Amino acid sequence: MQTLATVHLVRHGEVHNPDRVLYGRLDGFGLSELGRRMAVGVAEWFLDRANELQRRPAIVAASPLLRAQQTAAPIAGAFATQLRTEQDLIEAENTFEGMSDVAATLRRSPRLWPLLRNPLRPSWGEPYRQQAARMLAVVDRVKDEAVDALGPGAEAILVSHQLPIWVTRLAVEGRPLAHDPRRRECSLTSVTSLVFEDGRALPRVEYHEPNAALLKDASSLPGA
Repeated sequence: MQTLATVHLVRHGEVHNPDRVLYGRLDGFGLSELGRRMAVGVAEWFLDRANELQRRPAIVAASPLLRAQQTAAPIAGAFATQLRTEQDLIEAENTFEGMSDVAATLRRSPRLWPLLRNPLRPSWGEPYRQQAARMLAVVDRVKDEAVDALGPGAEAILVSHQLPIWVTRLAVEGRPLAHDPRRRECSLTSVTSLVFEDGRALPRVEYHEPNAALLKDASSLPGA
């Protein structure tokens, strides 16, 4: 089956966040030292892939948030290409943004409990369907642009955030968008590849962890 295009969705690297804030769309949360190593590692992975396939990415783009920009910069640098900012790759909106211990805050703040009324939407933030729709709009546009630039088999790299990437994957796989955050397969600097093939209405999904060896040293924060 002929591959028409591949769009890689990359999660950013580890963030410097000693207070374990649910940072969401807040400004100023950049990569930690480990996160910077992850960014270099994923750039090297893409460069090795490009050398193997003899095909460089047509586009490298990222969410406007600092952590995504810092993760994408070494990738763009590896291919001497301009890094594009795509607003719709941004993290999901979240009412609990800025809290350092969401569970504890909810326990002692009954006024916030109504925000939990519908976890299927979810009621505390940007609807899952809206996240998937905006992400897929970028994917489709960038896919077409890449093919126009480099022909069938073209590739593009988009650096975004865990939740938008995960719900996009669920959407293309036809799975329910409501989910347990602990079960997301989307580690730091993981690559979720959407492979568009001739004769298939929806892309096939591949998943890679270029920095698997570094994950054991990384901190984790659900939704980050």
